[in-house]
Amino acid sequence: MGLKPKGHLHAISSGTQSMEEVIDIVKVIHPYADVIHLREKSWTDHDWVTAIDQLRDASVPIEKICINHRVDIAALKDVKRVQLGYQSVPVGMVKDRFPHLKVGASVHNLQEAEEAFRQGADYLLYGNIYPTSSKPGKPGAGISKLEEMAHAFPVPTIALGGVTTERVREIVSVGAHGIAVLSGIFLSQDPEESARKYQEALQREVDPLGETI
Repeated sequence: MGLKPKGHLHAISSGTQSMEEVIDIVKVIHPYADVIHLREKSWTDHDWVTAIDQLRDASVPIEKICINHRVDIAALKDVKRVQLGYQSVPVGMVKDRFPHLKVGASVHNLQEAEEAFRQGADYLLYGNIYPTSSKPGKPGAGISKLEEMAHAFPVPTIALGGVTTERVREIVSVGAHGIAVLSGIFLSQDPEESARKYQEALQREVDPLGETI
Protein backbone atom coordinates (compact mmCIF):
# COMPACT_ATOMS: atom_id res chain seq x y z
CA MET A 1 0.00 0.00 0.00
CA GLY A 2 1.27 3.49 -0.87
CA LEU A 3 1.51 6.48 1.37
CA LYS A 4 -1.71 7.71 2.87
CA PRO A 5 -2.81 11.18 1.71
CA LYS A 6 -2.38 14.21 3.91
CA GLY A 7 -5.59 14.77 5.84
CA HIS A 8 -7.52 17.99 5.54
CA LEU A 9 -9.99 19.29 8.10
CA HIS A 10 -12.69 21.53 6.64
CA ALA A 11 -14.81 23.33 9.25
CA ILE A 12 -18.14 24.68 7.96
CA SER A 13 -20.15 27.44 9.61
CA SER A 14 -23.73 26.62 10.50
CA GLY A 15 -25.67 29.51 9.00
CA THR A 16 -27.59 29.77 12.28
CA GLN A 17 -25.23 31.85 14.39
CA SER A 18 -24.63 35.57 14.57
CA MET A 19 -21.76 37.10 12.65
CA GLU A 20 -20.04 37.85 15.94
CA GLU A 21 -20.29 34.19 17.00
CA VAL A 22 -18.93 32.99 13.67
CA ILE A 23 -15.97 35.36 13.85
CA ASP A 24 -15.20 34.38 17.45
CA ILE A 25 -15.25 30.69 16.53
CA VAL A 26 -13.03 31.16 13.49
CA LYS A 27 -10.50 33.00 15.66
CA VAL A 28 -10.04 29.98 17.94
CA ILE A 29 -10.33 27.10 15.46
CA HIS A 30 -8.03 28.34 12.71
CA PRO A 31 -4.88 26.76 14.22
CA TYR A 32 -6.52 23.33 13.84
CA ALA A 33 -8.67 23.65 10.71
CA ASP A 34 -7.04 23.53 7.27
CA VAL A 35 -10.00 25.21 5.57
CA ILE A 36 -12.80 27.23 7.18
CA HIS A 37 -15.97 27.58 5.12
CA LEU A 38 -18.14 30.63 5.65
CA ARG A 39 -21.54 29.32 4.60
CA GLU A 40 -23.75 32.23 5.55
CA LYS A 41 -26.69 32.65 3.19
CA SER A 42 -28.34 35.38 5.27
CA TRP A 43 -25.35 37.73 5.40
CA THR A 44 -25.62 41.01 3.54
CA ASP A 45 -22.79 42.26 1.36
CA HIS A 46 -21.86 44.61 4.20
CA ASP A 47 -21.76 41.66 6.63
CA TRP A 48 -19.38 39.79 4.33
CA VAL A 49 -17.01 42.73 3.98
CA THR A 50 -17.09 43.40 7.72
CA ALA A 51 -16.46 39.76 8.61
CA ILE A 52 -13.50 39.36 6.24
CA ASP A 53 -11.96 42.61 7.49
CA GLN A 54 -12.35 41.55 11.12
CA LEU A 55 -10.80 38.14 10.44
CA ARG A 56 -7.83 39.78 8.73
CA ASP A 57 -7.45 42.20 11.65
CA ALA A 58 -7.43 39.20 14.00
CA SER A 59 -4.56 37.63 12.00
CA VAL A 60 -6.64 34.69 10.82
CA PRO A 61 -4.75 33.30 7.78
CA ILE A 62 -6.89 34.39 4.86
CA GLU A 63 -5.68 31.42 2.81
CA LYS A 64 -7.69 29.19 5.16
CA ILE A 65 -10.95 31.02 4.52
CA CYS A 66 -13.34 29.61 1.93
CA ILE A 67 -16.41 31.59 0.93
CA ASN A 68 -19.38 29.49 -0.08
CA HIS A 69 -21.20 30.58 -3.23
CA ARG A 70 -20.24 34.27 -3.15
CA VAL A 71 -17.54 34.41 -5.82
CA ASP A 72 -17.99 38.18 -6.04
CA ILE A 73 -17.09 38.69 -2.39
CA ALA A 74 -14.07 36.39 -2.67
CA ALA A 75 -12.80 38.35 -5.67
CA LEU A 76 -13.41 41.76 -4.11
CA LYS A 77 -11.81 40.86 -0.78
CA ASP A 78 -8.93 38.82 -2.20
CA VAL A 79 -10.02 35.57 -0.56
CA LYS A 80 -8.37 32.64 -2.33
CA ARG A 81 -11.01 29.91 -1.94
CA VAL A 82 -14.65 29.45 -2.92
CA GLN A 83 -17.03 26.53 -2.52
CA LEU A 84 -19.68 26.05 -5.20
CA GLY A 85 -22.90 24.03 -5.10
CA TYR A 86 -25.39 23.01 -7.73
CA GLN A 87 -27.15 26.40 -7.47
CA SER A 88 -23.91 28.36 -7.84
CA VAL A 89 -22.34 29.66 -11.02
CA PRO A 90 -20.56 26.88 -12.95
CA VAL A 91 -17.10 25.85 -11.80
CA GLY A 92 -15.68 26.38 -15.28
CA MET A 93 -16.94 29.95 -15.48
CA VAL A 94 -15.23 30.79 -12.19
CA LYS A 95 -11.96 29.09 -13.17
CA ASP A 96 -11.93 30.93 -16.51
CA ARG A 97 -12.57 34.34 -14.98
CA PHE A 98 -10.62 33.89 -11.73
CA PRO A 99 -7.91 31.29 -12.39
CA HIS A 100 -6.17 32.14 -9.12
CA LEU A 101 -9.14 30.95 -7.05
CA LYS A 102 -9.08 27.48 -5.54
CA VAL A 103 -12.55 26.11 -6.25
CA GLY A 104 -14.23 23.30 -4.35
CA ALA A 105 -17.38 21.66 -5.71
CA SER A 106 -20.13 20.24 -3.50
CA VAL A 107 -21.35 17.02 -5.14
CA HIS A 108 -23.87 14.31 -4.31
CA ASN A 109 -23.17 11.67 -6.96
CA LEU A 110 -20.67 10.59 -9.60
CA GLN A 111 -22.45 12.49 -12.36
CA GLU A 112 -22.16 15.81 -10.54
CA ALA A 113 -18.57 15.01 -9.64
CA GLU A 114 -17.66 14.19 -13.23
CA GLU A 115 -19.03 17.52 -14.43
CA ALA A 116 -17.28 19.46 -11.65
CA PHE A 117 -13.98 17.71 -12.37
CA ARG A 118 -14.33 18.33 -16.11
CA GLN A 119 -14.80 22.04 -15.43
CA GLY A 120 -11.67 22.24 -13.27
CA ALA A 121 -12.74 21.80 -9.63
CA ASP A 122 -9.72 21.59 -7.34
CA TYR A 123 -11.44 19.20 -4.94
CA LEU A 124 -14.80 17.53 -4.34
CA LEU A 125 -16.85 17.89 -1.17
CA TYR A 126 -19.00 14.76 -1.13
CA GLY A 127 -21.86 13.84 1.15
CA ASN A 128 -23.70 13.21 3.13
CA ILE A 129 -21.78 10.04 3.97
CA TYR A 130 -23.61 9.24 7.21
CA PRO A 131 -27.02 10.31 8.53
CA THR A 132 -26.72 13.82 9.92
CA SER A 133 -28.84 16.22 11.94
CA SER A 134 -28.30 18.93 9.33
CA LYS A 135 -30.29 16.83 6.82
CA PRO A 136 -32.89 15.00 8.91
CA GLY A 137 -34.48 11.97 7.28
CA LYS A 138 -31.87 11.72 4.54
CA PRO A 139 -29.90 8.45 4.66
CA GLY A 140 -26.16 8.57 4.23
CA ALA A 141 -24.53 7.56 0.94
CA GLY A 142 -22.35 5.13 2.85
CA ILE A 143 -18.68 4.30 2.98
CA SER A 144 -18.64 2.24 -0.23
CA LYS A 145 -19.94 5.20 -2.26
CA LEU A 146 -17.27 7.38 -0.66
CA GLU A 147 -14.61 4.89 -1.72
CA GLU A 148 -15.95 4.88 -5.27
CA MET A 149 -15.88 8.67 -5.39
CA ALA A 150 -12.41 8.94 -3.86
CA HIS A 151 -10.90 6.67 -6.51
CA ALA A 152 -12.85 7.99 -9.50
CA PHE A 153 -11.07 11.33 -9.94
CA PRO A 154 -7.48 12.57 -9.58
CA VAL A 155 -8.50 15.42 -7.27
CA PRO A 156 -9.05 15.18 -3.51
CA THR A 157 -12.38 13.98 -2.15
CA ILE A 158 -13.49 15.43 1.20
CA ALA A 159 -16.12 13.49 3.16
CA LEU A 160 -19.09 15.45 4.54
CA GLY A 161 -22.06 14.57 6.71
CA GLY A 162 -22.27 12.81 10.05
CA VAL A 163 -18.50 12.77 10.46
CA THR A 164 -17.35 12.04 14.01
CA THR A 165 -13.84 11.55 15.34
CA GLU A 166 -14.62 7.83 15.66
CA ARG A 167 -15.40 7.61 11.94
CA VAL A 168 -12.21 9.29 10.71
CA ARG A 169 -10.27 6.03 10.41
CA GLU A 170 -12.97 4.44 8.25
CA ILE A 171 -13.17 7.53 6.04
CA VAL A 172 -9.44 7.78 5.44
CA SER A 173 -9.08 4.02 4.93
CA VAL A 174 -11.19 4.13 1.75
CA GLY A 175 -9.14 6.89 0.17
CA ALA A 176 -10.78 10.16 1.19
CA HIS A 177 -8.34 13.04 1.53
CA GLY A 178 -10.08 14.66 4.46
CA ILE A 179 -13.26 15.46 6.34
CA ALA A 180 -15.72 18.34 6.50
CA VAL A 181 -17.46 19.07 9.81
CA LEU A 182 -20.33 21.46 10.52
CA SER A 183 -22.21 20.92 13.77
CA GLY A 184 -19.37 18.92 15.31
CA ILE A 185 -17.27 22.08 15.46
CA PHE A 186 -19.29 25.27 14.99
CA LEU A 187 -22.24 24.08 17.10
CA SER A 188 -20.24 22.24 19.75
CA GLN A 189 -19.94 23.58 23.28
CA ASP A 190 -16.20 24.05 22.81
CA PRO A 191 -15.39 24.62 19.12
CA GLU A 192 -11.67 25.01 19.73
CA GLU A 193 -11.36 21.70 21.57
CA SER A 194 -13.57 19.96 19.02
CA ALA A 195 -11.45 21.21 16.13
CA ARG A 196 -8.32 20.05 17.91
CA LYS A 197 -9.74 16.56 18.44
CA TYR A 198 -10.82 16.22 14.81
CA GLN A 199 -7.37 17.29 13.61
CA GLU A 200 -5.68 14.86 15.99
CA ALA A 201 -7.92 12.04 14.77
CA LEU A 202 -6.97 12.86 11.18
CA GLN A 203 -3.26 13.02 11.85
CA ARG A 204 -3.30 9.57 13.43
CA GLU A 205 -4.46 8.16 10.09
CA VAL A 206 -2.71 10.16 7.39
CA ASP A 207 0.63 11.00 5.84
CA PRO A 208 1.67 14.42 7.21
CA LEU A 209 3.89 14.95 4.15
CA GLY A 210 1.10 14.38 1.65
CA GLU A 211 -0.21 16.91 -0.85
CA THR A 212 -1.75 20.13 0.40
CA ILE A 213 -4.91 21.38 -1.33
